[in-house]
Amino acid sequence: MAKQEISYDSILRELKAKQYRPVYYLMGEEPYYIDLIADYITDNVLTDIEKEFNLTVVYGADVDVATIINAAKRYPMMSERQVVVVKEAQAVRGMEELSYYLQKPLNSTILVLCHKHGTLDRRKKLAAEIEKTGILFESKKLKEAQLPAFITGYLQQKGVSIDPKATAMMAEFVGTDLSRLTGELDKLCITLSKNSTQITPEQIEQNIGISKDYNNFELRSALVEKDILKANKIVKYFEENPKTNPIQMTLSLLFGFYSNLMLAYYAPEKTEQGVAAFLGLKTPWQAREYLTAMRRYSGVKTMQIIGEIRYTDAKSKGVGNSSLTDGDLLRELIFKILH
Repeated sequence: MAKQEISYDSILRELKAKQYRPVYYLMGEEPYYIDLIADYITDNVLTDIEKEFNLTVVYGADVDVATIINAAKRYPMMSERQVVVVKEAQAVRGMEELSYYLQKPLNSTILVLCHKHGTLDRRKKLAAEIEKTGILFESKKLKEAQLPAFITGYLQQKGVSIDPKATAMMAEFVGTDLSRLTGELDKLCITLSKNSTQITPEQIEQNIGISKDYNNFELRSALVEKDILKANKIVKYFEENPKTNPIQMTLSLLFGFYSNLMLAYYAPEKTEQGVAAFLGLKTPWQAREYLTAMRRYSGVKTMQIIGEIRYTDAKSKGVGNSSLTDGDLLRELIFKILH
């Protein structure tokens, strides 16, 4: 039976209950959760006075395993415990040797290793020793379909709600970089008026710089509805504002939508709930556009559109294209999608 993966929430619950482990190995492609856990331990385990003698922060490129082990073996001064944080742990050579320390770790030491943009080989002895005595946590990148739920959940913790259209705008504009996304959401919370608790598309337009009428969300909506005039207005706006509306972002989002649309044809139940479950969407309302699009585009046409998006992507990178601008390419693609 596969071992259940430890979640960020379960780690934080333990930490808030002051249940500490001798080692936390935090790894993965998503730095956001790694930083949150490491920062919580750094900020909350020791008092400000205790930190002066019992908090050690080092960087992987500057230390070896022996230095880390020696720091972990020290006893705390005038405190119950000490905290040793190794940032950029992926740069430490011979990390496997740490397994010898972990066979009998010092209970008064909390060793935190932050291994970003990669993972430890779970088949090796070190991974087994970490799981035996502490926490081996993998911080995975969120999928695009998970972003709306992340955005609403993050804001709920702050007592703020967000309009569904505004959620889609933020998800599509910022993407899966959670550190940047939460920074933008924090900015929006600060700019809310005194009696307001909801983030709207208008607020995003004013403070983030995304047009509420001319964005990828609205372009997708226009294509779903086969609104030729609206789609071409948006393309013209994109052409005039290429820095905030790069063609690669638009193509990526269109490719994701039509690829999901192709999958939606195979959903056993063609309802909001059925399509949402089949595509792994967090809320049924996200499936509405797919149901509308299924009525306007056949499966064959959808396959053709996916091919045209791939072809446009190649041409935007210079393959078989010597003269067309990004605006020309996008206008041509939109014409082929709508006709």
